[in-house]
Amino acid sequence: MAITTLTSREFNQDTGRAKKAAAVGPVFITDRGKPAHVLLSIEEYQRLTGRHRNIIEALSMPGLSDIDVEFPRLRDLTRSVDFA
Repeated sequence: MAITTLTSREFNQDTGRAKKAAAVGPVFITDRGKPAHVLLSIEEYQRLTGRHRNIIEALSMPGLSDIDVEFPRLRDLTRSVDFA
């Protein structure tokens, strides 16, 4: 696992490099020479935390409330089902 260290300035100027580096290992981002943040791939984060996104987290993502969805009413579904 490769560990990459970038200054805050380097991170701001080349986020693409940071994302590529995070695909192979953690990226330490320093602020005034001291580690301040760590960038990880989502897979590595989930592995470390033992968490995978559940349905509640997936449905609470920002922007989903802007999507219009119409669900059929239960009475409409029961009319189209043959129970014989």
